[in-house]
Formats: sequence, structure tokens, C-alpha cells
Amino acid sequence: MPYNRLGSSGLQVSQFSFGSWVTFGGSVDTGIAKEQLQAAADAGVNFFDNAEVYAGGKSEEIMGEAIRELGWKRHEYVISTKLFWGINGDMPNMKNTLNRKYLMQGIDGSLERLGLDFVDLLYCHRPDKNTPIEETVWAMSDIVASGKALYWGTSEWSADEIRAAWLIADKYGLRKPVMEQPQYNLLHRDRVENEYARLYNDVGLGLTTWSPLAGGILTGKYLDGVPEGSRATLKGHDYLTEAASSSADQVRELAKIAGDLGVTTAQLALAWIAANPHVSTVILGVSSVSQLHENLGALYALEQLTPELKTNIDNLFA
Repeated sequence: MPYNRLGSSGLQVSQFSFGSWVTFGGSVDTGIAKEQLQAAADAGVNFFDNAEVYAGGKSEEIMGEAIRELGWKRHEYVISTKLFWGINGDMPNMKNTLNRKYLMQGIDGSLERLGLDFVDLLYCHRPDKNTPIEETVWAMSDIVASGKALYWGTSEWSADEIRAAWLIADKYGLRKPVMEQPQYNLLHRDRVENEYARLYNDVGLGLTTWSPLAGGILTGKYLDGVPEGSRATLKGHDYLTEAASSSADQVRELAKIAGDLGVTTAQLALAWIAANPHVSTVILGVSSVSQLHENLGALYALEQLTPELKTNIDNLFA
């Protein structure tokens, strides 16, 4: 497993990482979580991504309990959480905000559920149009200064918002945002490849990308309809059916290229993301240990991905 620096920081994260969105909570218990986490660690994964809102806080609880039962030492893994949506109902200051009160209480709640003294990475899960960015930057910097998080960053912020936060931190000598967690895959490219283009050099932005397979579309499993039990059958994910239909021809061509390389369509799609030098880690969302092992086969696909072949895939999904 290769390891990459997280942006301009000195932190090393595995090329592929483990995400708990649509994974932990619901029907997943601590025993299953332990199997998945240990399988990931055995493969060299050291970064485990979470968020306050995943399964209403249950995902953090399950991950924290599983790690304790596995007996992992704190220096052996990098763990994250994200704050914005809130899980305490509709009361003021506790939902869809990045104000100081919410952030200071939110990190304490996440740490309690995870059973940790600190998280390595803390994200602002979405931008907050109703709170001055300066207030958010001061609060996130103070959280890092308190030792409750080691680095902070953003998720799905615009380039202008990230730059504004960085400049505020620079002006006042505060802890700067280090990383962004955007959606990035062959069907969703513009923000990472164009909008953020100057941020990589200007502010040293690192990326921990999510939805690498576009909800499963890039595995090819929707080419013949919606399989029973797939993500497209889950509440709130019905949009995948239309997206799969509109990209079917491209996915079929990708499958042909993958077949010629002796890899799966999913492995090639994952390798394509990992080949982007600005991506520090690709977050995998898996439902089983076997799926995790299959996805990690993308490391082999990455070795086969020549610059010429990558350009061909770029053009296919342009």
C-alpha cells in the first residue's frame, strides 16, 4: 500500500482509505465492523473516515467500539469526523451550521461517541452561508489548538470559500485548512480538475475524495437494470438509476478497457482517481470484506495505467 502526504502537511495517509458512509449503522453491528476494519488495516489502510451525521451518530459509535475491541494503538491509525448537519434535532445552533457554539459542542460529542481524546482530521462538512467564515476559521483553529483535532479542512466547499478561509487563517496566524473532501470520480470531475486547480500550489490543498465509483455506477452493475439490494434501491439514492442510464455507453467502453488489462471495471475506475497526483487518498465505501479486497485490487490496476491509457479514459468521459 503506497502512502501519500496529505497536501502540504507531513501526515501520511494510505492511497486507499476506508469510509463508513452507508456502511456502519443500520444493520451493521460491531462484529461486522471489526472484520471490515481489520481487513482494511491488514491491507495497509491507515485512514478511516467518519462523520457526526452518518447514521445519526451511530457510525461513530460503531467505529469507536470496534477499534477498542480490536485493541489498536492510537498511533496506528488516522481517523476523521465531520461537522455541519447536526444530530440534535431542529433546535437553534445545532443544525446546518458552522458557528462557534455548534463546532465546540459538536467535536465533544463526536469524541465521546468515538471514545477518543482527539481525531486526526476534522472537516467542516459543508459551507455555512449564515456564519462568517472568520468565525468558523477561529473556532476550527481553536479546536486544533486544544488538541481535540490535529488538522482541519473542508468538504464540498467552493475554491473561493477555501481560499477565503486560508487567507483569514494566514492573516491572524491561525491553523490553516489542510484538506478538502470532494466528490471525485469519472462522472464528477470539474471541481477537482478545474475549480481547485490553483489551490494545490497556492495553499497546498490535499484531497481525500469520496464516491469514487459514483454510487456503484462505475462498477457496471447497473448496465442491465437495478440489482436487488444495491444502493440505488435505498431511500434517497434513486437518482442513481437515471445517472446510470445516461452514462451506460461510457461505462461499457470502460469495461472493455478493464477487460483488456485483466482488472474489473471498478478497479480501473478507482485506479484512475488514484493516479491524480493531487489526490492524497481515495475513500472506499464497502459493504463486505470481499468487496474491500476486490476494490483494493485497484493497486494492481494502477500499475497497468499508463499515461496514454489514462488520457484515453479522460477523453472517454470528457
